[in-house]
Amino acid sequence: MGFIANFRYRKISHSATVDDLVREIFRKSIHLCASLVALAASINLDATVIALSAVICVYSFCEYRRLAGKTIPLISGITAFASRKRDSGRFVLGPVTMALGVLLALVLFPPIAACVGIFALAFGDGIASLAGKLLGRIKIPHTGGKTVAGSLACFAAVAVSSFAVLLDPVKALTVALLAMLIEVLPLKDYDNLLIPIAIGALVAFMI
Repeated sequence: MGFIANFRYRKISHSATVDDLVREIFRKSIHLCASLVALAASINLDATVIALSAVICVYSFCEYRRLAGKTIPLISGITAFASRKRDSGRFVLGPVTMALGVLLALVLFPPIAACVGIFALAFGDGIASLAGKLLGRIKIPHTGGKTVAGSLACFAAVAVSSFAVLLDPVKALTVALLAMLIEVLPLKDYDNLLIPIAIGALVAFMI
């Protein structure tokens, strides 16, 4: 058991242990799954909106139950594993802000704009965090620990995913720049809400 504990907390970068990376990969895999929502919405928008609304309600109920000491099998365990240290003893807000950001993008913007906004959240924010954990040696001042590597990874991921939808390099780079600027802000879980809405609004304006 001592070997396992030592392995879990062994440093793999200047700012992350094996345990940190495993948890971050798990969290960001959920982010990446958000990209599938755009596909679901292209098939049936109404059903997707209803499903997302139900997810927010069910998750919120489970979180309040967990905080009251009455855990829900599977859901509460996943939430506890994926939570960050700053969430200890508190409502884990990230899944709510992510689902709500995606939901609002689908409701407020045309399909293409919503898709780009959702992709920016799924790929940009997700890959930025992983890159920051592994490669982020240079931190950006006054950003709550954000790194140059993470920001550049966000820019690249959003540029590629946006170009795949828009087929316009100038628009894709513009979207990537805005996503990077939002991602670098110390917004904690609220970047999940702001990124798809701001990007969706920008794309809706450009198309």
